[in-house]
Amino acid sequence: MFTRLREDIATIRERDPAARSAWEVLMCYPGLHALVLHRFAYACWQAKRRWLARFVSQMARFMTGIEIHPGATVGRRVFIDHGMGVVIGETAQIGDDCTIYQGVTLGGTSLTRGAKRHPTLERGVIVGAEACHGAQRVLRVRHHAECLRSGVARHSRADRPCRHAVEADR
Repeated sequence: MFTRLREDIATIRERDPAARSAWEVLMCYPGLHALVLHRFAYACWQAKRRWLARFVSQMARFMTGIEIHPGATVGRRVFIDHGMGVVIGETAQIGDDCTIYQGVTLGGTSLTRGAKRHPTLERGVIVGAEACHGAQRVLRVRHHAECLRSGVARHSRADRPCRHAVEADR
């Protein structure tokens, strides 16, 4: 548990130049708080303690402004930056090393129970502020050359590969 928390804090300090210390991240980053509470809610969901899982997720939403359904699968080193208004649905899958900015909705468009109703973010995807992605989409990182062609690379640091542009399966 503490190994994962240290990994989360290190991830935030790496990706957010405004993060000044591990203590600041631990105390002041709602994305971290939401992910820690989501892990507990997810464990309850997997153990068929559905009411408790939903209650924990709603308390996390109230405290952080970030709503993650307890059934959503979230990978390692995920960073939710300025997370107010982020919504992640029940069947969403978020791969390792993803970054999600404020106001992102990984929502569903189907009312079919048991179906895959929410999108999948593959490893390393960055989803920009206020983005909305509906059901059954898979978002993947594109190659750096494709980022240059799309003009997205100008927003990335020169010493790191572009991870901003994504393509979506339809």
